Amino acid sequence: MKAMERAEQKHLNSPDETRTFEKGKLDLVNLEGGTIGRLTLSPGWRWSEHVKPIAGTKSCEAPHFQYHIAGRLRIRMDDGTEFVAGPGDVTSLPSGHDAWVEGNEPVVIVDWHGATEYAQRR
Repeated sequence: MKAMERAEQKHLNSPDETRTFEKGKLDLVNLEGGTIGRLTLSPGWRWSEHVKPIAGTKSCEAPHFQYHIAGRLRIRMDDGTEFVAGPGDVTSLPSGHDAWVEGNEPVVIVDWHGATEYAQRR
């Protein structure tokens, strides 16, 4: 890994890129040390309904390392493993999963790994 050469500061409310899709959006900031994404998902959002047509894959192939800020996200891995992540949880998800918002509160997640590949046409 290359050593960082300078200090940087950015804010997710002024992203370098925003990707929108039905019932959700992804804000991205690019720093020398990597790209950070903030996902905001509205009630009723489900990956297999709202992002799968963009990704063109059977399930989400983007691996994630995430911190959950708000809302409840149900995650089902392709092997059948299923759990709910909520505020304060940290999740590490390999490729091969579906996810959906549970309840009436928007889900907000900060993603340190996988955001650069998320919601992009293949």
